[in-house]
Amino acid sequence: RLSYEEAVEEAFGLFHWLLLVVCGWANASDAVEILCVSFLLPTARCDLLLSSSDMGLLTASIFLMMFGGYMWGYLADLRGRRKVLVVSLAINGLFGGLASLAPWFWLFLLLRFISGVVGGSIPVIFSYFSEFMPRLRRGAMISALATFWMAGNILAALAWLVIPRTWAHFALGSLDFQSWRLFVVLCSIPSISSAILFKLLMPESPKFLMEGLLPIKHIFSGSIKTRSIVLLIIFYCISFYYGLWMWFPELFARIESSGGSPCANVSLPSPLNNQSCYPVKTAYMEGFTIAASNLPGNIFTILIMDSIGGKTLLCSLLVSSLSVFLIYVVQTKAQSLALSCIFSGVSVIAWNALDVVGTELYPTQLSSALGFFTGVGRVAAIMGNVVFGKLVDSNCTVPILLVSALLLTGGVVALLLPQTRQTELT
Repeated sequence: RLSYEEAVEEAFGLFHWLLLVVCGWANASDAVEILCVSFLLPTARCDLLLSSSDMGLLTASIFLMMFGGYMWGYLADLRGRRKVLVVSLAINGLFGGLASLAPWFWLFLLLRFISGVVGGSIPVIFSYFSEFMPRLRRGAMISALATFWMAGNILAALAWLVIPRTWAHFALGSLDFQSWRLFVVLCSIPSISSAILFKLLMPESPKFLMEGLLPIKHIFSGSIKTRSIVLLIIFYCISFYYGLWMWFPELFARIESSGGSPCANVSLPSPLNNQSCYPVKTAYMEGFTIAASNLPGNIFTILIMDSIGGKTLLCSLLVSSLSVFLIYVVQTKAQSLALSCIFSGVSVIAWNALDVVGTELYPTQLSSALGFFTGVGRVAAIMGNVVFGKLVDSNCTVPILLVSALLLTGGVVALLLPQTRQTELT
């Protein structure tokens, strides 16, 4: 009679590739939900009469999926991975789509909040996926799964096909249904379609059906206490950079308008009526280019993850730290775009490594641990957005150096993790 690990090692075939596509599409839906807001804000700001503080609040609210990640991780341990994925993805897509009909900012924010809080199930996807994977292929396959985030990023960047189009503008009762609202509807499709695919095609995780469960508090006890503390620090450090990422367009706008380092030119936001509600296509094309620059890093991790392990690749955080620090030398728009692409390409290596390491460090009985650490990362992302929002106009040197220092810290602390390459999930 074969053990679970022996049975999984026996076969690898068409089902595993189908599993990759279905789970990858769900992972892409998470990227679309997070990143679509940054593309619709320039137009939605005019329709919903948003102030800069409103936009900052909406940007930060995206990362409240931390509550959903922990909640769904806990329920997945109790009720099963597949059931939780079907429900959470369906709710995420439903409320995300309903937000397109919100005539007021507070209602739009509320619906996006529900979509994020109730729909944050990405940690469950990685746990579910890893439990089907043979040990010798797990690193490469999880890296391939993480690559679908780039696909979602690219899909969101295709906003230039929808938002600037004036034909996507009609009256829906008393609601002026503009192109950005259509874009919100389209962004809900990946989540809803993922829920349908899981319901129709995917089985429950066999390891979940065979194993008992342990409370989440066990991640900070016994022999795994040290690795949990280290992983907590790394998740916080790497997630804080979302503050910088979401503010990149504003920093680059300063470079283009006045030249020099973005922190050498303090500029306050222009009044609402002095800004264009329909940005030119180049703004979206630059976002598309930055999203596509993830590709080399994703290919790199897929090819070598199983050879050297995720712990080694986490040291790429050191290069990410340097690329953020070098923002001071940026002088032109071309240079800023190149810097963004380098940062994007390098940082995805660390993210993919973290997805693999976070899955392999804990047995199936503690699979909700990844949801807990993802929640910590969302807290860091919210704090990063708040810090940048407060200091970007008065002293943006501080948050940029803070991001660089935290990425450096994460890369150094990663050296304390044990090597998990091709380990068994026991």
